Amino acid sequence: MLSPEMEDYLKVIYDLQRGGAEPVSTSEIADTLEVTPPTATSMMEKLAERGLVEREKYKGVTLTTEGETVALEVVRHHRLIETYLAERLGYDWTEVHDEADRLEHHISEEFERRVAEVLDDPEVDPHGDPIPNDALDPMDDTTGATLAEFEEGDRVVVKRVRDRDPEGLAYLQNEGVTPGTTLSVEEVAPIGMVTVSFPDGETTSLPEDVAETIRVEAADATEDAAAP
Repeated sequence: MLSPEMEDYLKVIYDLQRGGAEPVSTSEIADTLEVTPPTATSMMEKLAERGLVEREKYKGVTLTTEGETVALEVVRHHRLIETYLAERLGYDWTEVHDEADRLEHHISEEFERRVAEVLDDPEVDPHGDPIPNDALDPMDDTTGATLAEFEEGDRVVVKRVRDRDPEGLAYLQNEGVTPGTTLSVEEVAPIGMVTVSFPDGETTSLPEDVAETIRVEAADATEDAAAP
């Protein structure tokens, strides 16, 4: 059995890898978990001894197949719990991340199965993040492009938003920017604001740092994928 702390490290490495960092440096892991580099290094040694990560001297670590499977299981627990809290217990999407962080290490496989069954095996959580399947198959969990990377005149569909900032989520919800929303980029101002419009013609301006938390796809690509 792995400790919750070990599982947290594996999940963080998984998140950093899908963000494009491979191998993942110890300093990145330490910064993300808000621990000292020596503490992170000590844990990397323990995970390597268990065959869960491979270490490259002076470069960092990469999840092994076994390590990725453990990380995917924790991610599945987390995202299923978030979805259950939002859909069945009336939690706001700003509240579910921290609750899921507390619960993800402590649910049984039977509880996980029943939650998935009650929710009809959801594919994404309330923030648009994909939920690993029950076989824990590797999945395409890349982060994609941010709204801030698109140009005036582009039409996009919101796919996912960063879930770790409750204030940011509340702001986006108030502005009507949630997964599935179609937006048109009206203006990218040099002062760091991105103005977008909704299908009904309403507009809103988002600070660039907020636009960077929103992952989107070109609307044409989404429409083509949905076509029969």
